[in-house]
Amino acid sequence: MSGFRLDPRLQEDCHMLGEVDCGVVLLMDNAHYPWLVLVPFTEWTELHELDPARQEEVCRMIDRLSRFVTENFPVDKINIGAIGNIVAQLHIHIVGRRHDDPCWPGVVWGSAARIPCQAAQVARMREMLRAELGGEWREVPPPVGTAESGS
Repeated sequence: MSGFRLDPRLQEDCHMLGEVDCGVVLLMDNAHYPWLVLVPFTEWTELHELDPARQEEVCRMIDRLSRFVTENFPVDKINIGAIGNIVAQLHIHIVGRRHDDPCWPGVVWGSAARIPCQAAQVARMREMLRAELGGEWREVPPPVGTAESGS
């Protein structure tokens, strides 16, 4: 999307995985969880503000990403949230949870329990999503100024 800019906090906290028609897909930098973040291409900050066609497109992708997590990782529950209290840019968390994860049964948002993702984990997730989403998936370079961009 022309003019789309990812919030600096999301750039700092996540790894850029790729792009789909409705937005970008990120991986939260926390290896405790398969934790994807979908950031729709929009200036709106709330899901209900999107026009019905865009809402449907975003919700379909949330469903696809949720199914991807449940089919590819040993999870007991999927948490989906669009909170936005710290980062106003509309973004939807899709988090695979396990009964034995460090935050269970509490929330993962803002938790100190964090293990950074290794480059191989990020590359594997990107490759798995490319295989899962096929023609819907597009590679994008990481944003300038991130560890992945090398600048």
